[in-house]
Amino acid sequence: MGRPFFHIHGGDMHVVIIGGGPAGVSAALYARRSGAEVTVVAKDGGSLACAEKIENYYGVGSPISGAELLRRGAAGARRLGVAFHADEVVDIQPQFEDGGFIVEGVSRTYTADTIVLATGARHSSFTVPGIKEFEGHGVSYCAVCDAFFYRGKRIAVIGAGAYALHEVQILLPHAAEITLLTNGAELKADFPDRTVLDSRKIHSIAGEGRAQQIIFTEGAQMDVDGVFLAVGVAGSTELARKLGVLLDHDNIVVDAHMETNIPGVYAAGDCTGGLLQVVKAAYEGAQAGLSLVQRKTR
Repeated sequence: MGRPFFHIHGGDMHVVIIGGGPAGVSAALYARRSGAEVTVVAKDGGSLACAEKIENYYGVGSPISGAELLRRGAAGARRLGVAFHADEVVDIQPQFEDGGFIVEGVSRTYTADTIVLATGARHSSFTVPGIKEFEGHGVSYCAVCDAFFYRGKRIAVIGAGAYALHEVQILLPHAAEITLLTNGAELKADFPDRTVLDSRKIHSIAGEGRAQQIIFTEGAQMDVDGVFLAVGVAGSTELARKLGVLLDHDNIVVDAHMETNIPGVYAAGDCTGGLLQVVKAAYEGAQAGLSLVQRKTR
């Protein structure tokens, strides 16, 4: 049984914003006020929700918590008709025939003409020797993009949650064997029976010219033909990679309109680098929200 589709109705432009922080909600506000139908999809409030005090932001007379600032922002957007869905996005794919995008969440699938990536910066990532060296040479971030190249091969997927489950499900029809490497993390999803589970800690990825072995911290190794990274939640950087968006290290590259190199894909907030502050995120979100509506006239 597939995930239910969520179609946005009632306007000329349908916008899905991934991320419910200052950048995402600011984009939602400005896009909605400009006439677009807007849905914000966010798993949680991100790092701002954990901030004890905010006292360096315009209009805040006395310190408030990050959670309260998020609540106020979302309340203002809801008042204007922005829809919010608590969901974890695991994939985005372009619709080549009709244009627009399909945004796949854990609980449902969304369709949009335009998307905004606004899930914040990567505060933690899986990094061991061999990851960077073998990117594009046996190390992949996108099962939908690369599964075809691993038909009948031995694949390792690194992760333990819904994002990893999505990648495993895409790879299963193609691979001869899939091993889920949790790197000591607790499983947060139910994986298919065909998946081999391995909780050992990973030391490095090795090979001659491409990824060929997983080396574990105790010294043992496992032969592989490919490695897919799906650690934690798919953030803006991971989703950008799936779409072919240009990155500068882990920062999404945008123009003055906050648009990426992929038409109809915008990014705002910490994921674009620079000053990691609420005021910068709100500005970039506002610019993205305005720009995506005005794009037809540029």
